[in-house]
Amino acid sequence: MTWECCWTKNEVSDEDCPLLGEGDQELRVSLRRRFVEKCLECPRFRNDLHKMDESGFPFAALLPTLVDEYLNQKAQLQSMLTFLDSRDREIKFLHELSVVLQTSMDLEEVLSVAMTAITAGKGFGMNRAFLLLTDKDRKSLKGFLGVGPRNYEEAWRIWEEVNENDLSLKEMARYFHNTKLLSEKMKFFDILEKLEVPLNETSHILIRALVDRKPILVENAFDNPQVDRGLTEILGVGSFLIMPLISRNRRIGVLIADNCITHKPITRQDLQSLETFAFPVAFAIERASLYERLQEELEKVTAANAKLQAQQELIVKMEKMALVGKITSNIAHSIRNPLMVIGGFARSLLKNAAADDPKREYLESIAVKAGELETVLDEVLAYSDAMHPAMDMWDLNQLVARVSEGLRESDKGAELSLDLAESLPTVFIDFKQITHCVRSAIAKIMELADTGEVRIKTWQDADNVVLEIVSQRPVSNRELISRAQELFFTADQAGAGLGVSLCKIILEQHGARFHFGESEQGGARCLIRLPIRKER
Repeated sequence: MTWECCWTKNEVSDEDCPLLGEGDQELRVSLRRRFVEKCLECPRFRNDLHKMDESGFPFAALLPTLVDEYLNQKAQLQSMLTFLDSRDREIKFLHELSVVLQTSMDLEEVLSVAMTAITAGKGFGMNRAFLLLTDKDRKSLKGFLGVGPRNYEEAWRIWEEVNENDLSLKEMARYFHNTKLLSEKMKFFDILEKLEVPLNETSHILIRALVDRKPILVENAFDNPQVDRGLTEILGVGSFLIMPLISRNRRIGVLIADNCITHKPITRQDLQSLETFAFPVAFAIERASLYERLQEELEKVTAANAKLQAQQELIVKMEKMALVGKITSNIAHSIRNPLMVIGGFARSLLKNAAADDPKREYLESIAVKAGELETVLDEVLAYSDAMHPAMDMWDLNQLVARVSEGLRESDKGAELSLDLAESLPTVFIDFKQITHCVRSAIAKIMELADTGEVRIKTWQDADNVVLEIVSQRPVSNRELISRAQELFFTADQAGAGLGVSLCKIILEQHGARFHFGESEQGGARCLIRLPIRKER
C-alpha cells in the first residue's frame, strides 16, 4: 500500500513533508520527533489512517482515537504551560512592585508605580486608570490622578515609545514620576474634576464597592440600572472595573480601570489579579499619606519651637533691657535735679554779668556744658521710656507739624518746608517715641543741609503712612551721610549719639521700615513707613 505521509521514512526531503520549514533540519532525519511534532497533525497522515481503516488494518479504528487524545493532552499541557508562564510573570511583577511599595515613603512615587503597573503592557495591561482618594475630612471621594491615552493616536504613540525604549516596570514608573505625573493630572483634569462622590451616598456604585470591600466588574454600563448614569457618561465606556482600596479597615479610595482604546473584554482573571494588587497599593498609599502628614506636623512643630525659642530669647533680652532702663532712669533722675540747679544758677549769673567781666567766660562754659548734659539725660530717659511704649492712635501730620515748629525756633541754619497729605489715616504709635525719632531724623538732615532747604512730605502708600525728609541741596561731603547712616542703624553707638541710634530700636518695635541714605539729587534722605493698623 502506498502511503501519502512520510511517517514510514527515516529520512525525508522538503517534497516529502510540506510541514517542514526553516529550522526543522533535525526533523528531516529524526522519524520519532517528526512523527510526534508534524505527522500527527498532518492531513496526509489522516488520509493514511483512512486507508488503513478501509483495508482492514489491525487497530485502524483505534488509531484516530489515540491521536486525538494525544493532541488533546498536548493542547492542555500547552495551555497549562502558558498559564504557568503567565503566573510566573505575574509573581515576578508583583514581587518587583511590592519592593517599591514596601520601601517608598513618597506618595507621588507610590502612585506612579501603582498607576504604571495597571496600564503598562508588562503589568496588567489596562488602557486607562483613574484613582479616587478620600479627602482629609473623610466626607467625599475625589478624583486625584488619571493615567492613559485619550485617543487612539496617543495610544499608538505611547505603544511605539514603550517598544523602542524597552524599559522595565520599575524604570517606566520612575520615568512616569519624573516626566509625566503632572501632565497626566492636567490631561485628565476635566474628568477628575467631575469624579467626586459623597461618602454618605451609599447607593452610588463607587461607594458601594468601598462599603462592601469587593471589586465590581461593570458590563453594559449604559443599560445597567445599578450604575450611575453620570459616572458612565464621564468615563465614556460601557465596561470598566472598580477596585476598592482598603487598608486596616480604613477606606483609602477607589481604582477605576477600563480598555477605552482596544475595547478588550475585562475578564475575571483581570479582576482577581487587580484584587491581589489592591491591598499592597492601599497600604502603601496610606503609609505614604501618613508620612507626608507627619512631615507637615513636624515642620509646624519645628517652626513653633523656633518661634518659642525666639520669644524666650526676646523675653530675656527685654528683661535685661528693662533692668538697664530702670538703672539708667534712676541714675538720670538722680543727676538731673542738681544739674538743673547748676545750669540755672550759671544762666542766672550770666544774665547779670557785665560784658567785660572776667568770670563771664567760665559762666558761659558752665551753662553750655550743663545744657549738653541735660540733652544727654533726656536721651537716656527716652531710652528708658522705649522699654515700655504707650501705644495709641495718632495723626502723623500733627506730630510732624509740632516737631517742625520746635526745630524752626532752634538755630539749625536750614529752612523747613512741609508738604503734608490731607485725610491721612491715623497710625498706632507711641507719640513720644516717634516724636523722638522724627526730631532726630529732621535735625540730622538739617545739620547735613547746613543752610539749604529741607522738605518734609507725608502720603499714604497701600497699608502704610510714609514720611519723607530730604535735603534739597546736595551734601558737599558724602562721607557725612554714611556716618549719619551708621548712627541710625547701629544700636551700640551711645558714645556717638544715643538719641539717634535709639531710633532703630523704637522703629523696630513699631514694625516700621526705615531708610536713611542719599537722594537722587545728592542730598540726605530719610524715609519712614509706619503700618496702618488698629490697637490689638
